[in-house]
Amino acid sequence: MRVLLIGANGYIGRFVADRLLADPAVQLTALGRGDDADVRFDLASGSPGALTRFLDAVHPGVVVNCAGATRGGARELTRHNTVAVATVCEALRRSGCGARLVQIGCSAEYGPSQPGSSTAEDAVPRPGGPYGVSKLAATELVLGSGLDAVVLRVFSPAGPGTPAGSPLGRLAEAMRRAMQSGDGELKLGGLGAQRDFVDVRDVARAVHAASLSAAQGVINIGSGRAVRLRDAAAVLARVAGYGGALHELDGPPGALRPAIGHPRPDPDHAPPAAYPYPDGCGSWQQADVRTARDRLGWRPRIGLEESLADIWMEAACRI
Repeated sequence: MRVLLIGANGYIGRFVADRLLADPAVQLTALGRGDDADVRFDLASGSPGALTRFLDAVHPGVVVNCAGATRGGARELTRHNTVAVATVCEALRRSGCGARLVQIGCSAEYGPSQPGSSTAEDAVPRPGGPYGVSKLAATELVLGSGLDAVVLRVFSPAGPGTPAGSPLGRLAEAMRRAMQSGDGELKLGGLGAQRDFVDVRDVARAVHAASLSAAQGVINIGSGRAVRLRDAAAVLARVAGYGGALHELDGPPGALRPAIGHPRPDPDHAPPAAYPYPDGCGSWQQADVRTARDRLGWRPRIGLEESLADIWMEAACRI
């Protein structure tokens, strides 16, 4: 099976590449903007015609799109998350390869949900910020393309390679600094949010399964369990061997000091009051993962403690 992987050097893309390369039946070609890609191509600025010619030459059976941006203004997010996907869909429609498309979506497309609830794929998306809007627009393009396509809505990925700017990455870095300086007290804000963390290696397994399946539409990829960030902090302290006290600061995220996973407050660009969380997902998200089980035969295998241990190992080695 020939697979074209777009975004192989990204956080999720690296693990998808490893998973696909481990399958002897897969012949993998990586397309991206970096020098390490087999073929250099920028989806945000490249033309559908140029991509079509490449598809006709390589003739993949599956195209996996892990490319995208998580940070930046609305214009940049739209270019990399929406326009880029429009290019992929149009190129696949023009091409004679007939490839299946596996698109990586995001739980931010759903927006805030009711505490205690599990979000299923038939929930009405109400993204609370430009990132979620740009990803939802991409999903709608894929679903309306008429292609053989599936969108995997990934909840909060965790594990090795977790970006330093993510909530868990910031948490690990704050703890590393506290241990390095001998600080017996760690004060953190914004730990009340509850998210559905899923290990990035399990996400890669889901992508592999989706590539081989006939499933179409949207499929949630998560653990099926919401975890409060303060509980994740306690687990991280245990695996790190941090014996100090953890104190949660009161008030809204970022009110007293930068909260975990939140940028420093900018008085000129304050976030909308209705969505105080940067991902626009409010205080709670939990996936209903029954569709992934039933249609992909997929279940998460790696627990959060193992994911956090791998995050800590990388943070502890950082100089």
